[in-house]
Amino acid sequence: MRFMFVGDSCTVGSAGDYTWRYRMWQHLGRCPGGPYEIVGPRTALYEAGADAAVSSAYAAPDFPEEARRHLAGWGEGWLHMAPLIGGAVAETGADVLLVALGLIDLGFYTNSEQTADNVRAFVAAARAANPRVRAVLLPVIPNVRAASDAPFAAECERFNELLAKVVADLDTAASPLLLASPPESYDLRADTYDGTHPGPTGEHKLAAAFADALYQAWGVGAPYRA
Repeated sequence: MRFMFVGDSCTVGSAGDYTWRYRMWQHLGRCPGGPYEIVGPRTALYEAGADAAVSSAYAAPDFPEEARRHLAGWGEGWLHMAPLIGGAVAETGADVLLVALGLIDLGFYTNSEQTADNVRAFVAAARAANPRVRAVLLPVIPNVRAASDAPFAAECERFNELLAKVVADLDTAASPLLLASPPESYDLRADTYDGTHPGPTGEHKLAAAFADALYQAWGVGAPYRA
């Protein structure tokens, strides 16, 4: 089974991070039912000094190059990934997409309705490349801007409602879609280092959201253990 991580800055991570991708790779390695492979066209972390994803300075020395693969980018959202996903799926043979997007879109590029349209375009492109691809989609999780900007918080809430509708509308037996549950105990002070990007505890909680959804809905892997 080939997994591809798709996301924004919270998924790509920055120099010195473990990333939730690392936590998920560790989890899959402990699970029965493998082998599991991580695929994707990119491997780098974001480097603030270069303002680009050029770093290989992961915090975990045991994170092998082949498991660092992803399709995630700092400042990239559904708007940016919809045109890329078809080629990435075709190139890598990805079977399962683990997707955490939306915050950047709503913050800088598109409103909730436009963002939901881009989700539909993303799913269509992924299925054109692999008609049996599966995807687990994570709603926009709590963040510091939503905590202080009421209109933005309302857009996040509305998008999450629309995302659930997209998943319900587009889910099929051949190419199932799954809406993950945001971590109930996510704490911006304890689980992020800046109110948005996950620290170590936040990384575990994001990985758990995907791992538990996979296991509970499809019997893939096992319940998450930090």
